[in-house]
Amino acid sequence: MTRLRALIFDVDGTLAETEPYGHRVAFNCAFAEAEWDWEWPVDLYGELLEVAGGKERIHFYWQQYRPDFPTPDNVEELIAKVHKAKTQHYQKLLAKGAIPLRPGVKRLLTEAHTQGMRLAIATTSALPNVHALLQNNLGADSLSWFEVIAAGDIVPAKKPAPDIYNYVLREMELESQDCLAIEDSYQGLNAALQAGIKTVITVNDYTKAQDFSGALLVLNHLGEPDLPFSILTGDVAEASYLDMALIQVMGNW
Repeated sequence: MTRLRALIFDVDGTLAETEPYGHRVAFNCAFAEAEWDWEWPVDLYGELLEVAGGKERIHFYWQQYRPDFPTPDNVEELIAKVHKAKTQHYQKLLAKGAIPLRPGVKRLLTEAHTQGMRLAIATTSALPNVHALLQNNLGADSLSWFEVIAAGDIVPAKKPAPDIYNYVLREMELESQDCLAIEDSYQGLNAALQAGIKTVITVNDYTKAQDFSGALLVLNHLGEPDLPFSILTGDVAEASYLDMALIQVMGNW
């Protein structure tokens, strides 16, 4: 018989609305700093999110949208430099409190940690970004809540490949059936499902129209006692927010 041993969280779009109000803004700041005539508006950035990874996103945009832009011999080095600047701008936004956690995230993480549930992160976001988001919203000691923080380029193939989840399972020495993933996109869902992990989806404006076939539950957010979630797919009876008791029942652990 299986039992729930760990929760594994995605970061961008799942823990916080980092994409439109954080990463996109930081990318545009980095482009301006590099004196590139690039700017990613909200709608375009939603399309670019189909490409996992920040450096990969820059490269894709360069090829597909700006083939006219001069391409130097050291293009990969240049992209890495601009992406590093973007990370610095992103961390400044976090430090200013510009990117709060989504509804229910702090409550669920705190409850799980207090109950001794094992926690992990599985994200394509850069490791410094993850650290900054957690510490600015949950406190300096929050990094210790997570047994594994798998981030950035720690695996060669990013979501929707299952590599990042397989890495977390190996590091924690856990079986997939003993874990629950919490994601916000179909790329993340596919990555988790390919690794054999049950998944709850919490959508955002960029992902709400995506196909989440195979998810245990699809919600608009994780909910609070005074801010109930809306159920897009699934059945949770009279529940109005996701907590550990609901997770146990829903996943048949």
